[in-house]
Amino acid sequence: MKGAGILRTNADFRRYWISSSLSTLGSQLSLLAFPLLVLSIGGSAAQAGTVATCSLVTRTVLRLPAGHLADRLDRRMIMVGTDLVRLVALASIPLVSALGELGQLHLLGVAVVEGAATALFAPAATIAVRDVVPEKDLTDALSRSQAAMATSSLIGPFLGGWLYTLDPILPFAADALSYGVSAVLLMRIATRPARQAAAAERDNRLTAGLRWLTHQRALLAALLFAAGINVVSAAAQTTMVVSLRQSGIGGTAIGAVMACAGIGAMLGAAVAPRLIKRIPAARLFLLIGTVWALGLAVFSATTHPWTIGPVLVVVVFFSPPAGIVVGRAMLVLAPRDLLGRVSTATGLVMAGLASLGPLLAGSFVDSLGAGRTWLALAGTAAVVTVVSSVPLLRETSLDAVTDDAKETGPAVPSPGGPEAHEPADSDARSASPAPAGGADREDLEHDRFAVQAHIERPLGEDSGSEEPFPAPPLRGSGAGEA
Repeated sequence: MKGAGILRTNADFRRYWISSSLSTLGSQLSLLAFPLLVLSIGGSAAQAGTVATCSLVTRTVLRLPAGHLADRLDRRMIMVGTDLVRLVALASIPLVSALGELGQLHLLGVAVVEGAATALFAPAATIAVRDVVPEKDLTDALSRSQAAMATSSLIGPFLGGWLYTLDPILPFAADALSYGVSAVLLMRIATRPARQAAAAERDNRLTAGLRWLTHQRALLAALLFAAGINVVSAAAQTTMVVSLRQSGIGGTAIGAVMACAGIGAMLGAAVAPRLIKRIPAARLFLLIGTVWALGLAVFSATTHPWTIGPVLVVVVFFSPPAGIVVGRAMLVLAPRDLLGRVSTATGLVMAGLASLGPLLAGSFVDSLGAGRTWLALAGTAAVVTVVSSVPLLRETSLDAVTDDAKETGPAVPSPGGPEAHEPADSDARSASPAPAGGADREDLEHDRFAVQAHIERPLGEDSGSEEPFPAPPLRGSGAGEA
């Protein structure tokens, strides 16, 4: 099995994958516990949503600067440093709880610090995947990361809810520990990135990634659709936890329900290659929107865990294949020296509005009730799907990227560092000015997204690093946020 092969033969990717898996699992533990902890200290549903919103807003504000830093500095050290910052932030919760009364302001502070560190970590992790994984193994690496995220989504919420019932502080202690182990593993990665282009030859503008992205019509259409769905997804996470809690459902049962998202993601990741081959990208995205609208409408009619869980499995099922399609397109098409900023620009488009989701959901639940909130979210998903249908169906280049990858194999060598194959060619690509990417991209300049089999593309998660269709309650992506 090729996915297993890359873990056996690529030691640096194996270290990265284990690090990301442990960190993501820890994040899943605390993600469910955060709103429950706010409610347990007397906070309202709106206050519970505010904690998540503060973290998301911080990530959104810092996305572009973070991508700029990732394109210029040592990515491995950025990842290690931010893991250590997140370790200290999460560890402060059990420490303050042991010393005195834990308050809302402290939790908000932790959310902001962790959000800032995660924003810096994400683009560095995206490029790190390209540093250690050859293009021929990229799809396998992204699939492996998707599977790890799905497993964390399955185990994490249930385990987090169980730990919360034992002690509300335990999920945060476990999350802090996961960041510590992640930092140790990342420090052992031996591969170093290929030489960067000279400063005079690089596009050093903060907005270079956004400028490149505006010319990618098919990719941009998919990302704008994802942005709308992600608003709904972010709001659904808070709505799900709060509505079940208000109905008297215990922490363990809530965790079990949310773990169903992991089951759906695991099943989706298992069949992703076949779905990508058989369903055109545009139809896959529109199918996701339709399923989300119908599923959220069902949630408005019941709070029974045995009904919500199976529906949640179906809602999440198609997200991993779509994430792989978009993530691989970004990584393959983006100029190598712009990848950090393209990654953060992609995340900004997808998740910018999603920052408001938890806060809006908490406010709506307080004022309208859970049932009407679910109906509002279902209606939003339906509107986003209808509005996005024309641009998605008009642009078919994402299918060309996938088909070209299957037919031609790796177009360029891996940028895996000093030992990378054909380093001169890799360096020439890295030195290409953005966004054109060099003389070998003249055909692409004529039509920025006319992907053809004979075009030799520059090197470009999480899956990108940002999962375009996060299944509640996903925190980040295998090649990016953890």
